Amino acid sequence: MTRVGFIGLGIMGGPMAGNLVKAGFDVIGYDYSPARTEALAAGGGRAAAGIVEAVQESDVVITMVPDSPDVEAVALGEGGILATARPGQLYIDMSSISPKTAQGVAEAAKPYGVRVLDAPVSGGEQGAIEGTLSIMVGGDAADFEAARPLLEVVGATIVHVGPHGSGQTVKAANQLIVAGTIELVAEAIVFLEAYGVDTEAAVRVLAGGLAGNRILDRKAAGMLAREFQPGFRIDLHHKDMGIVTSAAREAGVVIPLGAAVAQLIAALKAQGHGGLDHSALLKLVEQLSGRTSG
Repeated sequence: MTRVGFIGLGIMGGPMAGNLVKAGFDVIGYDYSPARTEALAAGGGRAAAGIVEAVQESDVVITMVPDSPDVEAVALGEGGILATARPGQLYIDMSSISPKTAQGVAEAAKPYGVRVLDAPVSGGEQGAIEGTLSIMVGGDAADFEAARPLLEVVGATIVHVGPHGSGQTVKAANQLIVAGTIELVAEAIVFLEAYGVDTEAAVRVLAGGLAGNRILDRKAAGMLAREFQPGFRIDLHHKDMGIVTSAAREAGVVIPLGAAVAQLIAALKAQGHGGLDHSALLKLVEQLSGRTSG
């Protein structure tokens, strides 16, 4: 499968599609933003006029769009992926959506003979640029093996985690951990600053001990500098925490800390900070501590 239709060329999808081009795949991309589609073409890919062309010109279709309704519109709508695809064609959704939506798309694809994988990613914009994303894949094992050559281009950790919807369930757990960790790092930074500690030195030593984590490695410098350019937007993490809390409730699982962080993210969004990186949780910790730096 050398021809790839890539739909959704934003902060994550753009560099992922670009890496596939660099690896020698024939990538035909489409995004609602013409500028993004043109950027892919300028980098050696091809520009599709719409979803139909991207699907018909490809062996495998990949989507990277913001939310469950977007996947449903692109995959299930009139002139969408399923209505356009050929029997046997592989469709990989790499968006972060509800597990129920992923299962529903896979079920809807059966009458069309389209093979579906849900393969959300973790690693943020930098991971997408570097091709080092962690990819959690739900679906049939044989389809996972067929997709592996493409996934290995955009990711470094690629794991089949179970049947349809499992990838999205694991991604929800990932977002729960990431949100909680960012919040704790934010609280630690404000705490350290309140005592006049050399915070850059403190972050270095914390990162080398048991408290070490990817958030300290990748986000702490921006948090110390109050630079919250996304990255991964608060708006999207707010959406993901809604998925987590809803799915946990359905399963009868109690997530008290996760629920609290979900409310903090919701508060940032309500204050108009939805376009900032999720590390902007630091702003709310400052505000609650009466130490707002602006």
